[in-house]
Order: sequence, then structure tokens, then C-alpha cells
Amino acid sequence: MEKIAFIIGEEFVFWTPVILTIAVMAAAVMFVALHMGHTSRVTGAFVTVPIAIALGLILGRLVYWYCLPDSYDSLGCALTDYRLENCALLGVFAGCVLAACAVRLLGLVKDLPGTLDCMAIAGCLGMAVGRLNHFFNPFDRGMVVETIRRLPLVYPVENAATGEPDYRLATFVVQAMVAAVLFVLLLIHFLAGGRKRGGDTFLLFCLGHGASQIVMDSTRYDALYLRSNGFVSMVQIAGAVLVVLAVVLFSVRMVRSRGWKWWYLALWIPIVGLLTAAGIMEYYVQRISTRADFFYHIMTACLGALTVIAIVICCLGIPCKNRNNIQED
Repeated sequence: MEKIAFIIGEEFVFWTPVILTIAVMAAAVMFVALHMGHTSRVTGAFVTVPIAIALGLILGRLVYWYCLPDSYDSLGCALTDYRLENCALLGVFAGCVLAACAVRLLGLVKDLPGTLDCMAIAGCLGMAVGRLNHFFNPFDRGMVVETIRRLPLVYPVENAATGEPDYRLATFVVQAMVAAVLFVLLLIHFLAGGRKRGGDTFLLFCLGHGASQIVMDSTRYDALYLRSNGFVSMVQIAGAVLVVLAVVLFSVRMVRSRGWKWWYLALWIPIVGLLTAAGIMEYYVQRISTRADFFYHIMTACLGALTVIAIVICCLGIPCKNRNNIQED
């Protein structure tokens, strides 16, 4: 049940759209500030924001409708619903990236990787705020937890059958905390010299967000699935793709910077093994749910180790002259 924030006359204003609006505004302001500070191009920043919001809303609703077609009478009804709710974050991300590409094609920005860097940082801030809307609705939660009764790990949901609260894993709170940590780390990286290598901050976002969502989305009881696959959620698949994308591009930069070395295999083979192990843990989570907490710990450890190795590859790909410039700053 959605919780009411305000009553204006006969109109009811719920907390979910209020929190989501604040999140969008926070992300937009952060993006404009970072983009203007990075490029000093005012027009590109202010044009990108409305395009990103429009495309994000459309694609977010399309993804949501694709995964949950019964939520609307038709595709037309889904696309003509202009509320911020019922939008898949995956589609919003795609809309933001397309908006950055469109503004680049229009010539309003010259540095697409730098724009994506600013978007990644702003997006983390938006997610950290936006996830909190689930304090006021029953979504984005996980399994029932018997041994813990407090935040940040557990939050109650009213059981529709008994009327009693079920204490479920507060997935949305953990996701908000991860997004907040990513925001701080990426902002520090960007301001400390990451802006000199356009795209690095965005790829680090893909790595960190993708790896965390592989675990987090697995815990949700309302995850979105492809119509052809009910085993691994769409967000988990996208998370794995983002992780692989970041590793591949970091590896390409490393090889270009240092030339081919056989010892690179000592970095790449463990990454393949760790990602495979995480996939196996997801299989066991769904087959032996009574030991899910143990399998989630192993999955998290695997993806954490993978992230560390990928960051090492990222650092190895920094040319010597860039390292010197960053140190001088």
C-alpha cells in the first residue's frame, strides 16, 4: 500500500512520486554542476537533462511493460502514463546514455566519455535518494529474515493474509547505501584526476554498479525477468554485461599502454572463474533457498574479488605521463 504524503483538496499526493522527483532533481543538478565544471559548456548540460528524462521515462516504462505486461491494458496505456512510478531503472540508464549520444551528435558537447562520467556520478546520487521511496511502499525487498528486526538490513512488510508484519531483507536500503558509497568514491576519483581520462569514471560505475546489482537484484521478490527466461533476472544479466564491458575496455587500454604480456592471463583467468562462480552461486540460491545467506556471501566475495582485479587492470592501463599528471595535481 502506498503511503500518502499530502492531501490537497480532493487530491492525494503519495510519497513515492515525491521522493522520485527529489531524486531526479538531485541527479540533474549534480550532472549540470559536474558537466559545466568539466567542459564549461552550459548549453550541452541543460539540453541533455530534459532529453535524458524523456528518454529515460519512455524506455523505463517500456522495459517495465515488457517484463510485466499485465500491469497495463496495452502498450499505448503504458506509454501514456506519465507518472515516475513503474519505470525500470535499467531503461532509465539506457535513456540517459542515448541522450548523451544524441547531444553529442547534435554537436552540443564534444566529449561524450566526459559526459558519461558526469552522468554516472549524478546517477549514483539519484539512486541513493530514489531508492528510499520504498520506505513508503512494499516493493524492492527480499526474503523473510527471522533473526534480525532492525535497519539497515531488515524492514517490515504487512502480510496481506495475516495482517502481521513480515520482516524482510531491506534490499532497497542496501542498494541506496551502495549507491551512496559509489557516489562518494566516483566523485573523489573524478575530481582527483579521473576527468583527465574520459570514460574511466563511467566504466568504474559500470563495474561497481553491475557487480553489486548481480547480488542485490537476486534477493528481490519483485525482480524483473525476460519473458523467455524466468531464472536470471534482467537486471542481473545487464549487471554481468556491464562488468564484462568494463573489464574488456580496461584490458584494451592496458594492452595499448603496456603492450602484450603473458602475465595478463593471470588477471583475466581469475575474472572468468570468479564470474562463473557467482553464476553457480545464483543457481544454488534458487535451488537450495534455505542456505541462501551462505551462497550470497560466496557470491559477494567472488564479485568483490573480481572488482578488485578489474581496478588493478584499470590502473595498469594508465599511461605513465597520465600517472605523472595525476600525481602533480
